[in-house]
Amino acid sequence: MRAFFLKVVALLALAAPAQAFDTNATSAWVYDVQTGTVLMEKDADKPIPPASMSKLMTLYMLFEALDEGRVQMDTQLPVSSRARAMGGSTMFLNELDRPTVEQLIKGIIVLSGNDACVVVAEGLAGTEDAFARQMTERGKQLGLENSTFRNSNGWPNPEHRMSTHDLGTVARLLIEKFPEYYEFFGMTEFQYEDRAPSNRYNRNPLLKLGIGADGLKTGHTQEAGYGLVGSAVQDGRRVIFVISGLDSDRARAEESERIVNWAFRQFTMQNLVPAGETVVDAPVWLGTDSHVGLTSEKGVNVLVPAGAQDQVKVEVVYDSPLPAPIAKGEQVGKLVVTIPGTRDTVTPLVATEDVPEAGFLGRMKGAVMQLGQRAYSAVRS
Repeated sequence: MRAFFLKVVALLALAAPAQAFDTNATSAWVYDVQTGTVLMEKDADKPIPPASMSKLMTLYMLFEALDEGRVQMDTQLPVSSRARAMGGSTMFLNELDRPTVEQLIKGIIVLSGNDACVVVAEGLAGTEDAFARQMTERGKQLGLENSTFRNSNGWPNPEHRMSTHDLGTVARLLIEKFPEYYEFFGMTEFQYEDRAPSNRYNRNPLLKLGIGADGLKTGHTQEAGYGLVGSAVQDGRRVIFVISGLDSDRARAEESERIVNWAFRQFTMQNLVPAGETVVDAPVWLGTDSHVGLTSEKGVNVLVPAGAQDQVKVEVVYDSPLPAPIAKGEQVGKLVVTIPGTRDTVTPLVATEDVPEAGFLGRMKGAVMQLGQRAYSAVRS
């Protein structure tokens, strides 16, 4: 495809230069949801021990079961001796309990209950091993390229791995596909049957800071270090981030807040092309019309680092001339925005109208014109 440069006027007001974020995490991924822009990544595709952050995949599987009607919020699930014996973070369940699905969701999110995850796994798949295999298979279907699950709760296992990119993908899917359940991630405390009152608080350090944080999950093991899958919304913009490998819960809290502040302060949202606006009129070959408009159905929003407006490059890419026939809404090109420090933003461009193929006389006329242009070019050369 050929590239055609598009002039963009007054993209940004002057601002201080954006600073690259130098994270202390060993692995990290930061993502702007509205524009689909990866703001920062560090070893983001490396499979790492995810600890309790992998509980997000268990919740994803449970939310799908709810949507499919296999369980309801008031469905009660049995507690096995295996679930009761789980160490680490727990709901303090025993074999006499019959917690509801809603209680288990809260127990996993707020209390990080390892026992609750086993109850869910056994309730949905019969055994935790079978559930872990289902998690791995479903993960591949969802595009988790660097994830393998060996249990439901992130208990240390040399083959239980996720990348920070994959963790961020699961977080995005939870937010987008299950808004009716996502509010549970913002809960700051939950106590099951008045057990262990000192353990009732959510470990997410961002929820009480007033910075728009509303999820999602902390994690910690000796091998993994301290990690967090977080999300926050400010002025309609949502940012998802994942960090792992910090050396303390305090370092995790400080790094998480730093990332949120950086993501919202160092980038400016710009509506580059309104939805439905014609970006360019592209020439058409052997059609009833000589040109067709190209547009973006959803518009083009981009995040530009502060002070980088002079380095933004916008290209419209399409084969010229476009061969008829062309159908309205057919993708015939793309708009590529290149911004320093971020991945290119690529938006499909579609035809604004139908352009049927020309009749015999029209095709003959087009062929003659093309020959004339070639002859003119040859003389000039």
